[in-house]
Amino acid sequence: MKQGLALEIMLSGESVLLTGSAGAGKTFVLNQFIRIAKNEGKHVSVTATTGLAATHLGGTTIHSWSGIGINDELQPGFIEYVAKGRREIIEKTDVLIIDEVSMLHDYRLDMVDEVCRVVRKKDEPFGGIQLIMSGDFFQLPPINRGDSRAGGFVVNSKVWQELDPVIIYLSEQYRQDDEELLDILNSMRSGDLHRHHAEKLLKRVDIQPTGDDLMTELHTVNIDVDKINDKQLNLLEGDELFYTQTTTGGKNYVEALQRSVLAPATLRLKKGALVMAIKNSLDRKYVNGSLGVVIDFEAGTEYPIVEFKNGKVVTMMPDTWELRDGDKKRASISQIPLRLAWAITVHKSQGMTLDAARIDLRKAFVEGMGYVALSRVKNLQSLYLLGINQMSLRVSEDAQSIDTLLREKASRDMKRFSHLEELATKRKEELPKKSEKKASGWSDKIAKMRETFPNAYRPWEAKQDSLLIEKFQNGATIKELSKLLGRHEGSITMRLQKHFGEDIIQ
Repeated sequence: MKQGLALEIMLSGESVLLTGSAGAGKTFVLNQFIRIAKNEGKHVSVTATTGLAATHLGGTTIHSWSGIGINDELQPGFIEYVAKGRREIIEKTDVLIIDEVSMLHDYRLDMVDEVCRVVRKKDEPFGGIQLIMSGDFFQLPPINRGDSRAGGFVVNSKVWQELDPVIIYLSEQYRQDDEELLDILNSMRSGDLHRHHAEKLLKRVDIQPTGDDLMTELHTVNIDVDKINDKQLNLLEGDELFYTQTTTGGKNYVEALQRSVLAPATLRLKKGALVMAIKNSLDRKYVNGSLGVVIDFEAGTEYPIVEFKNGKVVTMMPDTWELRDGDKKRASISQIPLRLAWAITVHKSQGMTLDAARIDLRKAFVEGMGYVALSRVKNLQSLYLLGINQMSLRVSEDAQSIDTLLREKASRDMKRFSHLEELATKRKEELPKKSEKKASGWSDKIAKMRETFPNAYRPWEAKQDSLLIEKFQNGATIKELSKLLGRHEGSITMRLQKHFGEDIIQ
């Protein structure tokens, strides 16, 4: 199914499963739907199974939204313990989105359904909320741990049968441009991987890139990633600059958001550091996953200047991630939207498109991990393997069985809604061209901030710098300095760390 028809089916009010292979554009369609539905006045609750996936869409986890938390079942009388604010959010919701639904256990979808029915006092699936699920069952599956209840994919839930969602199976491919790599990925999905497929991958082992191509390494475990990034940064000469995040919201919400975003609480950079953008820029100069090198730091602000692989040179200013609960903003984090990129984990690469990558799958430990990693790149020529194991080539047999059923139902559903194709064509013609879209107002954000902090994002003058140092050495607090100098406390902290070192602020 094409994206335009998929969007019209969702906008018609149907509950759906939006699926398709990696690179089919699921997140793009979701973002379009969210924007249009909100513009039409609908209350859209955006959730995902992991905090990381939720931040890509500006939402929260389904566990938090529904109030089920980490529980494996609802306790008797649970409704008495649902907070008033939680009830209001569930009652107001017109559309509930659950992204990366492949990682949600079947019994937890049933728990969410029960919560919605009881809170909304309607004995129908999800209390009458339109449900939009998105995900690919060939990617990371639900994790069953020894000390918790075992479960399977959401298609095995009780509510799935009653809901009978429309299956939207996106068929177009927007990432891979190489028939050989597509053949390997599709063969993994169908369980029809042969020796010649494995041989093509093995030919990419120990192949070294020519020239000075920028690329990141994908590893399966965090400890390997941290070691590589720290080692490479330490090898660079020159001063190390620190950028400390600023936050709003309650401590528990901030901590939850911090676990979910790719932005580090303190970003360490040097000139020459390999970095990755972790957000899409409003003016399309870089996207989530774009690689670049820090070539300098802006005079006055000391913001990093990055030359991206696409040739764009950008001064990277702080951006903001939010934790939203329905219409309510619970927390925010502001930080330079970069992270060190010599290495990242396969899990954190999910949803990214990488121009090229070194991938180490020798420690792959779960089905689908290899598929996720290999599908990040566009073609075999941009893939440099450090090694693979047998697990890295496996996908779930359950996912293969489910996929056959989903494709059959998707074909029937596409015929059932074919009358919406004309509407999809018309909407596409009416959409503004990229050049006509206006970038949203960073200037508005700065203007708003300067109502409280008059010098926010202004270059530090020598006179202000001297006053900062003098007052701090005489015992002034961060709060007092913020008020005196008209700057956010986070900016004061970063400046003091520049002058006195990272450990000066405890």
